[in-house]
Amino acid sequence: MLKNLLSCVGEYKKPSLLAPLSVTLEVFLEVLIPYLMATLIDQGISTGSMPIVIRYGLILVVAAMASLMFGVLSGHFAAVASAGFAKNLRREMYYRVQDFSFTNIDHFSTSSLVTRLTTDVTNVQNAYQMIIRIAVRAPIMLILALIMAARISPKLSLVYLCIIPILGIALYAIISHAHPIFVRVFKTYDKLNNVVQENVHGIRVVKSFVREDFEKKKFDEISGSIYHDFSKVEKLIAFNGPVMQFSVYTCMLLISWFGARLIVSDEMTTGQLTSMFTYTMQILISLMMLSMIFVMTIISRAAMERINEVLIETPDIANPEHALTEVPDGSIVFDHVSFSYTGDAKKLCLKDIDLTIRSGETVGIIGGTGSAKSTFVQLIPRLYDVTSGAVRVGGHDVREYDMQVLRDAVSMVLQKNVLFSGTIKDNLRWGNKDASDEEMLHACQLAQADEFIQSFPEKYDTHIEQGGSNVSGGQKQRICIARALLKKPAILILDDSTSAVDTRTDALIRKAFAEEIPHTTKLIIAQRISSVQDANKIIVLDNGAVSAVGTHEELLASNPIYQEVYYSQVKEGADHE
Repeated sequence: MLKNLLSCVGEYKKPSLLAPLSVTLEVFLEVLIPYLMATLIDQGISTGSMPIVIRYGLILVVAAMASLMFGVLSGHFAAVASAGFAKNLRREMYYRVQDFSFTNIDHFSTSSLVTRLTTDVTNVQNAYQMIIRIAVRAPIMLILALIMAARISPKLSLVYLCIIPILGIALYAIISHAHPIFVRVFKTYDKLNNVVQENVHGIRVVKSFVREDFEKKKFDEISGSIYHDFSKVEKLIAFNGPVMQFSVYTCMLLISWFGARLIVSDEMTTGQLTSMFTYTMQILISLMMLSMIFVMTIISRAAMERINEVLIETPDIANPEHALTEVPDGSIVFDHVSFSYTGDAKKLCLKDIDLTIRSGETVGIIGGTGSAKSTFVQLIPRLYDVTSGAVRVGGHDVREYDMQVLRDAVSMVLQKNVLFSGTIKDNLRWGNKDASDEEMLHACQLAQADEFIQSFPEKYDTHIEQGGSNVSGGQKQRICIARALLKKPAILILDDSTSAVDTRTDALIRKAFAEEIPHTTKLIIAQRISSVQDANKIIVLDNGAVSAVGTHEELLASNPIYQEVYYSQVKEGADHE
């Protein structure tokens, strides 16, 4: 895990090394200052020698200024290194997510990925900054202060050997009990983010069903769970303070008691006792710093594990070694294809699909809810890999193509397609970043989107809010169809993507497709029979298997499922007249 995370330090290795180096020099000077002070007191002040007082006084000033300078440098380098490390972590996670297949994405919820990219990375950033600065400072100061204290008085330094084990046991007890709670808290954060995301995204539905109180209650329950866990863990960590104070005051009292006796017996000078008090504070402050590092480690350990889960997730779909870089045509063959989301042959979503679709054909796909229509078309651009069998596009197995080449040749328009914040032009250029204004206009005319776009005050420069919340469902679908057409694909897949437009507009879109892109293979998933009845052939799916394939007339004469859908829609239409 640490190896994966530390590889993200990257170009920030230099400040990551300069920070602990600066800290080491700072600590060395801090530990030296009490020794110089003791010398100044014993050899200068006690004897009344002003030259010694001035000499050691100047040395102390220089040492203090140098220590301050190295302290500032260590803070600067640590801040640069930790911020850069966090930037690289976020970048690596985000880039890794971009390479995920749908199967990989299914392993993580959206809210969980957001938490990992934000809260978890911030926790790791803070921990890294402490490690390259305080985690270096504390042990070096502890060791050097112990050495100096032992050099001044071996007898008094034995006090530390009694206190440190007690402190270590107490800190270990706190850590071992707190870590599992932090792991649970981060998982609850995922749930909280999910609730907030769902509520904000579906706020219109919440208000239309007057479910604000229900949503507030759901939020309060999860937020209360986080409060309960954090309160519990903070109470555990709060013991860190009293334990440290007990150790500090115990050491001070013991050193005062035994030090006074040593001064009386002329085994120690006043200056040495003064320096012992300073070293005592340095030793115990070092231990307190270490305890802070332990606390931060508890918090960040769970975050590191969650980040590492994303970094080690291996995309299950990758380019072959000698990938094909051209799709010859839009022909599609399903060669005894079966598919399962879990890879379990006993839990198949698609079962032994055996179909041939010629290039340029228009194919309708009909089936009830849960018949795996969307899964069927998602295998074509290789969003998922088949469990058995093969899908061939242009005469080649889709697993032989370079994925970018394949997906550039296949345009998908989903029922729940997404528009991104930006202008209409910005969204259209997702299909072709180099598309001219004329090409965008033509694509929108084919998708029957130009008419309503021209009605906007800013026309194609109209700003689209995140998710396309300021356009209607039908307008959103038509912009998405135009965006897909700009790719000039060999295969166009419409996954129930005209469900929000009226039948007249739907007919105009299909007419434009037939006239303008006759050589593009068109797969149309629809609930309305009218959307597919003019197709070259219609595939009827039932529970993941092909029930029948034929023209509208053939299926209407022979297939019960198609007949049921058709007559129910005909009856419904008659009832509305």
